[in-house]
Amino acid sequence: MAYELIFTDQYNRRAARFLKRHPQLREQYRKTLLLLQANPHHPSLRLHALGGKLAGLHSVSINLSYRITLELIIRDKQIVPVNVGDHDAVY
Repeated sequence: MAYELIFTDQYNRRAARFLKRHPQLREQYRKTLLLLQANPHHPSLRLHALGGKLAGLHSVSINLSYRITLELIIRDKQIVPVNVGDHDAVY
C-alpha cells in the first residue's frame, strides 16, 4: 500500500523556490517523491531520523547534495514534507 504525501502551503512555497533555483533537479525531485510515496524505506532514498533541533523529523536524499526533510507518520501511512534544499539549508 502506498503512502500518502501531504503537502502544506509552506512546503509548496519552499519547493517552488527550490525548483526555480535548481530546474535541472526537477526530474530527480519528482522521482524522489514518487519513490517516497511507494516505499519510503527504499535504500536509494537513504531515509534516516534526525536529531537535535530537528528531532522527530526524517531526511531523504534527492541526490548526494540535496535533501528533503519530512515528518514520517507510519501509523497513518502519511508523509508530510517539511523542507527541501542542500544540506545546510535543511539542517
